[in-house]
Amino acid sequence: MIAVGLNFVFHGLHRCGTLRIKGSINLPKDTAMISSVYFPLHQIRRVCALMLCLALLAGCGVNNIPTYEENAKAKWSQVLNQYKRRSDLIPNLIETVKGFAAHEKDVLTAVVEARAKATSVQVSPDMLTNGDAVKGFLENQGALGGALSRLLVTVERYPELKSSQNFLALQSQLEGTENRISVARRDYIEAVRLYNTELKTIPGRWWRSWLYAGNDPMATFDVAPEETATPKVNFDSN
Repeated sequence: MIAVGLNFVFHGLHRCGTLRIKGSINLPKDTAMISSVYFPLHQIRRVCALMLCLALLAGCGVNNIPTYEENAKAKWSQVLNQYKRRSDLIPNLIETVKGFAAHEKDVLTAVVEARAKATSVQVSPDMLTNGDAVKGFLENQGALGGALSRLLVTVERYPELKSSQNFLALQSQLEGTENRISVARRDYIEAVRLYNTELKTIPGRWWRSWLYAGNDPMATFDVAPEETATPKVNFDSN
């Protein structure tokens, strides 16, 4: 029991259940005083133990799965942005080619149709665990890239078209966009590798079973050998 002298004033009960007293008091040896509030030492030990456990959990990678997941989604958003950028350049490309090679109807139509198909299917970051959806999206984008390549081969037969100012501007924009697509795809592949590996290895596998049971592996893809080289969009005349 705490012996309290005469002339004391109660200031209320602390939320931890410890009485705060102003006046002359005698405290037992197992009680500590912090900022004028008296806490039993066993409560301080519990708080310290809790803080230590939280620090150990953070160091053991409890947040790795959601962190890697968000990073992979952000990288995929960059992939989508670069594909959209390429798609936005195509109408100007088609109109420019028409001005010099309107009779190349089949090649122009193939590009227009491939673009329409590629833009009709979108895969949001929340759909990355759907392998079929990601595969279909990338196949459509690949078909569009192939149609563009055939169009640019056709351009080689038109020196005046190749020297057009519009083409010179498109050359720079297309080269930059293709480079950014390659970088974005590479970054996404690496981000997904980290995320999927975390789900399969310890301690990530434990955290997944305890806290993140709803997290599934994300779809990835292999980079074709021809994609490791910088795409060339060349309108320079010989």
